[in-house]
Amino acid sequence: MKLVLAVVQDDDSGELVERLVKNKFSATKLASTGGFLKEGNTTLMVGVPVEQVEEVIGIIKEVCRSRKQTFTTPIPPTGSASVFIPYPIDVMVGGATIFVLDIDRFEKV
Repeated sequence: MKLVLAVVQDDDSGELVERLVKNKFSATKLASTGGFLKEGNTTLMVGVPVEQVEEVIGIIKEVCRSRKQTFTTPIPPTGSASVFIPYPIDVMVGGATIFVLDIDRFEKV
């Protein structure tokens, strides 16, 4: 038995959960925060037999693709001596960070 942990962008989580359920995988969804932009993420936990790990990872890769998003630079902390002019920057978002862990025991009660 394996536990697949996938940290994905909130924008991708709804479709990913739908696809996992459609393929008969159950997932536990946890809200999480982090990364460079400090935006909301979703961490999904999926317990599967070893033989199904690649299928789950394949679904995650299909749904959670990296893409470019434009953000405006944040305003610096107060007390800045110079005038700040915000400007747009392109940042890669999306994708997934996937961990596969061994499970000693799994029970569904």
